Amino acid sequence: MKDPVTTVTGITYDRESIEQWLITASASSDIATVCPFTKQPLTRNSDLTPNHMLRRLIQAWCIANANNGVDQIPTPKAPLQRSVVLKLIRDVKNNNNHTSRLKALKKLDELATENENNKKSMADAGVGKAMALFILKCFNEGKITTGLEEALRILQLTWHPTDENKKIVEDNLDFVHSILWVLQSDITTTAKTVAIVILKNVAEIATATLVERLNLDFFKQMVKLLHKNYDSPQIIKSVLHIMIQTCPSGRNKIKIVEAGAVFELIEIELSNPGKRITDLVFNLLAHLCSCADGRQELLKHAGGIAVTAKRLLRNSPATDDRALCIMELIARFSATREVVMEMLRVSAVSKLCMVLQADCADYLKKKAREILRLHSNAWSDSPCIQVYLLTRYTR
Repeated sequence: MKDPVTTVTGITYDRESIEQWLITASASSDIATVCPFTKQPLTRNSDLTPNHMLRRLIQAWCIANANNGVDQIPTPKAPLQRSVVLKLIRDVKNNNNHTSRLKALKKLDELATENENNKKSMADAGVGKAMALFILKCFNEGKITTGLEEALRILQLTWHPTDENKKIVEDNLDFVHSILWVLQSDITTTAKTVAIVILKNVAEIATATLVERLNLDFFKQMVKLLHKNYDSPQIIKSVLHIMIQTCPSGRNKIKIVEAGAVFELIEIELSNPGKRITDLVFNLLAHLCSCADGRQELLKHAGGIAVTAKRLLRNSPATDDRALCIMELIARFSATREVVMEMLRVSAVSKLCMVLQADCADYLKKKAREILRLHSNAWSDSPCIQVYLLTRYTR
């Protein structure tokens, strides 16, 4: 033990261990939150009383065994008090004392980066709401105020989708505009990364009304971020998450296509990103190809069909599923003679045949078989594929 604490059941545990136990139990509906030893009920917010006597004994033992390589355990810090957090929030809201506000922001930033317990305490005290309101205030005034970057970082570190936080951002287009304003401002790349992560968190809880109110300029800004940040996986993944979250709205699909997203997605894939980014890219491409404009944009790109075929059986089952969806949509709704021949020329048809023989899920094989059936007459005479696979599934 490093920081022994006693629960209301009278049993002493190490603070980090019992707190992790309580967090894990409260997060699962299958596990009752109880004292591990006595099995008596405990709550997530159960008081944990420091066991000073045991800590002194532990420290004395460490000192006595220092010659054997045992390091002395430093005295643990006391848990963050809610009153301290509330005082700092009041200082942030104080418009008459700029110095006090900046000091409060820096202190909150320091506390949030210190440990997970501080983040939880700060979130419960309403720090997220205070930071969101501060960012909105800066946006409304049109000023990149000193302390804005700290506020962004604090909001990201302490963010929890509580009812209070949802009320502030879930249907607040001004807050979305404030984050876009930050992204367009002259701030550090690190701050922009934090801002786009905040926007991703907002997109995850946004109401359908807010999603439908997003305009073309919003999506153009997202595409611009994709274009400028090929070397920043965190920004790329966050932007892709945002666009995937907003895709269920049919009008947003058209806006995303009009913003030039399809071209950028293919370019990202041609740069050989990581597996997780590829999963997200193909997830979004499958959404966009469900509309005619999206398919048209993919076919305009010289590498559209080729990169889709290339990723089959090379990344993950999720990518395989999305890539086959894209191929099926193209083969079923956009298959001119030139497109059918292009699929053959870039080995897309060969890859479909490989799916039939690969050790993959049956539903993927079924999809590949359906695509082959659609144009078997055009492909069956090609020496580039295994003819028997096509003749078995004639149209």
